[in-house]
Amino acid sequence: MEIEKTQTRPTFWSFLGADVDPKAASGPLAAFYFMTGYLDVISFSAIYVWCGFQTGNCAQLGLALARLTENNPDILPFPLSDRHALTSLLSFVAGGCIVGRLGDHIGTHKRIWLMLATMFQALLTMAASLTIDASNQASIASGRGLGVWTHPLSFVTVAFMSASLGMQGTLAKRLDTQYSTTIVLSHVWVELASDPKLFDFKHKVGTRDHKLMAFLCLFSGAFAGRSLTKAVDASGALGIGCGFRVLISLAWLFVPNKA
Repeated sequence: MEIEKTQTRPTFWSFLGADVDPKAASGPLAAFYFMTGYLDVISFSAIYVWCGFQTGNCAQLGLALARLTENNPDILPFPLSDRHALTSLLSFVAGGCIVGRLGDHIGTHKRIWLMLATMFQALLTMAASLTIDASNQASIASGRGLGVWTHPLSFVTVAFMSASLGMQGTLAKRLDTQYSTTIVLSHVWVELASDPKLFDFKHKVGTRDHKLMAFLCLFSGAFAGRSLTKAVDASGALGIGCGFRVLISLAWLFVPNKA
């Protein structure tokens, strides 16, 4: 007796619950690098603090602690820029920890998780836009040491921006690709310089080409972020950044399933 075998067609929900192929996720991950440069220049233009590059913020806090031992009355012991740097560092780590733990529970490679986590980054970016708009602060400082974000709401803005990038970095790191965390470029520069196939232009070299794409995307994001901040102020630029992140979230739909 012949038994007929019926194959069930995959549903949209099963498609969302499937693991994506990290090797085919170059589009969203390159866009993550774009957002790193985009958001970093918005905060740096206003307060000279990076909301994503925590190496500089950590060193700045060490410098602030050293100043406390100098007993110099002409130097503020913990100026506004140091407080912004501390806010950024703590928020970045908190955002990364939240995404890391939730990702372990849901599945770090699942499409639905990648989409929801990226969408939540978009919501944080929108929240940053609304808070800095409510503070009624300027967007571009006139010189070093003259940060223009002085309102208490500016700390909330920095916290939202930094937490979103912490989430982005952890999300990308768990995919374990050549794009790494999509946040830090220093070690990527080192890996590129030490790549034995760096000058092999006759062939496609993934270890080299992906890193070059990362540099280009971050540079483009920084250029766009500064230009839009100048044109529509920080609140408008962050609102546009929210739209970018919504598009990145939808882009996960086009990454093929893992074989």
